[in-house]
Amino acid sequence: MSSRTAPGPRERLLDAAQKLTYSHGVGVGVDTLLKAANVARRSLYEHFDGKDGLIAEVLRRSTAEDEARYEETMRAAGDDPRERLLAIFDKLGEIIAEPDFRGCRYLAADLALADPDHPGHAVTRDYRKRVHRLIEHELVALGHRKPARAAEQLLLLIDGTLAAGATRPGTDPAASARELAEHILDAAG
Repeated sequence: MSSRTAPGPRERLLDAAQKLTYSHGVGVGVDTLLKAANVARRSLYEHFDGKDGLIAEVLRRSTAEDEARYEETMRAAGDDPRERLLAIFDKLGEIIAEPDFRGCRYLAADLALADPDHPGHAVTRDYRKRVHRLIEHELVALGHRKPARAAEQLLLLIDGTLAAGATRPGTDPAASARELAEHILDAAG
């Protein structure tokens, strides 16, 4: 017989904040977060030193999940680096088509967090560096003559795809970005 332990206040805060900051942005109120997590205000300060710490931890948690999705998407595409990279854009098309899609959590956070020293910015910068490395690794395997530059270009296409997917419903930015990505990959040799 197994007994299941209910999540504690820290996990409930993280779960609630991860959902609410995606659907309503990082400007969601503290009272709304506390109510959704069913925790006292004291828990927010004990576990995260306040809302800024909670936002940074939610971003950190999300980046780990999203980085794993990139790796899973590329792995599922097989061994060919070109196909692995193009699979990213196919996956973005699927993500954008989901009914609860609200855009890129990291772009939204960076735009909404006015304080340049907010700890969330360090998390999003680190995440983009890690995704850049994943993409650059594939470009090196492809034999691209400028893998770092091409990785920057592909990241720009990813950001643009996610932004357009949120702001221009009914369009297919992932398909357009995939076509542009093919041109970047064709410049490999």
